[in-house]
Amino acid sequence: MRILFMGTPQFALNSLRRLLDAGENVVGIVTQPDRPRGRGKIITPPPVKAFAQERDLVVYQPQTLRDLTVLKQLRDLGPELIVVVAYGKILPREILNLPPHGCINIHASLLPRYRGAAPIQWALLKGEEVTGVTSMYMSEGLDEGDIILQSEVAILPTDTMGSLHDKLACTGAELLLETVAKIKSGTAPRIPQPEKGVSFAPPLDRSHQLINWGNPAPHIWYQVRALNPRPGATTYWQGSVLKVWDVAPRVENGEKHDLGEVVAVDKEEGILVQTGKDLLQLKVLQPAGRRKMSASDFARGYGIREGVILGK
Repeated sequence: MRILFMGTPQFALNSLRRLLDAGENVVGIVTQPDRPRGRGKIITPPPVKAFAQERDLVVYQPQTLRDLTVLKQLRDLGPELIVVVAYGKILPREILNLPPHGCINIHASLLPRYRGAAPIQWALLKGEEVTGVTSMYMSEGLDEGDIILQSEVAILPTDTMGSLHDKLACTGAELLLETVAKIKSGTAPRIPQPEKGVSFAPPLDRSHQLINWGNPAPHIWYQVRALNPRPGATTYWQGSVLKVWDVAPRVENGEKHDLGEVVAVDKEEGILVQTGKDLLQLKVLQPAGRRKMSASDFARGYGIREGVILGK
């Protein structure tokens, strides 16, 4: 089967690699244009492009999929199936209708939950204990297509966005191979998504980074994990941004303090901060312009004492 692959970031790379390693006939790659990256704003190809070039695959990087020249290029490839994994653009109807076996997508949630661009982050933000991957036939609606297969993945208390991303990318690659095999054999199911249980996962913005010390400690713990390794949860200390990379909720004992107040500094425990419910142990911090460090080292180096208020 002639497969056209559409994907951009590292998450998609796992699926492309597994397709090629399995001997599937990938006739072309569509990915996002090169973009400036890092502090130096160096023009950098997306991971899928860099890998595809190593394998001598034909790569297309259209600014828009509605360009007639682009549509002709893709049509000339004669794809029988289009596989989309974290491509980052909406497919117009002309492309959805192009391959005889349709367009399928690998989505990092158990649909209909967490439709949208940031399903991994939102599963963590909401404190889910289980998420997964769905393969589906694509439609014009946002992640509304018929389900083909699903695979569950447990979310561990130690998981961050980084670790969960990697687990789901591997699971998604295996699910893709199984899905393609079923499509080729004519045994792929089409299961309409239920109307109940729909939720959305829009892109995160700067407002999601700032810690609200009025939230319960577990909610801040979810937030910190969802934003690790990027862009990181933040608070303020002495007017400067302080990134918070690792925390743990602690059951409160004794009197309550002001929100964001440092109630204890300990060599082993790090820094304990008052939240809207229970205490939060800060374990790894990063002052502006500095490296990551343990909360104990931060307290010693920056003179953090009981009574200091974070967030102002």
